[in-house]
Amino acid sequence: MIYLFDYATLKLVWWLLVGALLVGFAVMDGFDLGLGTLLPFVARTDVERRVVLNTVGPTWEGNQVWFITAGGATFAAWPLVYATAFSGFYVALILTLFALFFRPVGFDYRSKVLDPRWRRFWDWGIFVGGTVPALVFGVAFGNLLQGVPFHFDAEMRVFYTGSFIAMLNPFGLLAGIVSVAMLAMHGASFIVLRTEGALQERARKAGRIATGIFVVAFAVAGVYLATEIDGYRITAMPPENASFVPLAKTVVRAPGAWLENYTLHPWTLLAPIAAFAGALLAQLLSRRHPGRAFTLSAIAVASTVLTAGFALFPFIMPSSSDPASSLTVWDAVSSKRTLQVMFWGTLVFLPIVLAYTSWVYYVMRGKVTERHVQENSHGLY
Repeated sequence: MIYLFDYATLKLVWWLLVGALLVGFAVMDGFDLGLGTLLPFVARTDVERRVVLNTVGPTWEGNQVWFITAGGATFAAWPLVYATAFSGFYVALILTLFALFFRPVGFDYRSKVLDPRWRRFWDWGIFVGGTVPALVFGVAFGNLLQGVPFHFDAEMRVFYTGSFIAMLNPFGLLAGIVSVAMLAMHGASFIVLRTEGALQERARKAGRIATGIFVVAFAVAGVYLATEIDGYRITAMPPENASFVPLAKTVVRAPGAWLENYTLHPWTLLAPIAAFAGALLAQLLSRRHPGRAFTLSAIAVASTVLTAGFALFPFIMPSSSDPASSLTVWDAVSSKRTLQVMFWGTLVFLPIVLAYTSWVYYVMRGKVTERHVQENSHGLY
């Protein structure tokens, strides 16, 4: 086995890679989710709704692979995080999966029956499939920043002491609003890019509303985090290059600790600045330059995820029950050999995935029109 990095560097590399997968999911599948949220509102006729669905028709299933890959990478690189999150957030994850079921079924079966009631049912099903996951993901991030009620015993068995209802706290719900509004903004930018006429104009208006909600909620969440929520700080632990269990370190809670990385590394402030600037500039350019607007929307989404990631680092899943049980970049990872083998696999296959994804979007570029949908009624969603 050829090792390019020491163990500590590999831990950082996999924090970056898992983060990149989460950003990829938010950007690539985010506009699919946002499109589902907007579907019943921006499209008023059956043909318009089919136009909206077919803007993502060739690509939405591929976009969802980012979510699956992020889950697989978490399982392989951070097994303790995977086990703890899937046990602690079990109800939230099941709710998300059941909501996501509406998307493939809704896409495939919505237009098979001419009955307007059938189609309206699946339109709202696709809405649920877009809105509920976005809300749950936001609520989950909000709870990570507050700390998750779990702890390990001396034999490293994990115990979760929270509940799904407890996750629906004010800051968690505020983070959920940030997520839903952000992805609705992103989805609106994509609809504007791929459609025309009255439908495009309504999507543009919806994008402005979603952007306003996102900017205000994101700003309020930042102030709330800085003033009302204690962060976490590692005060003692074994060497970063060593292999050790979470209980080997000492962690304390402290006011303002989530902002320390922004003080120590001022360049990280580019993330929240880019989130605000990207969202606002996307709306300014939406009418004349929809392609640039969509790119700026994607930057805003990516920067929002990075803002949370930079605040949390090196924590991945802080524990409110026992801070020492918190899972971090340094102690939640797999073995050095496992991380290295996966690194070589990622080095080979990630460029291939990016290349064919780019090719698909290049081939499927252009507007989706009502005429195109009507002329290909039996071959499209």
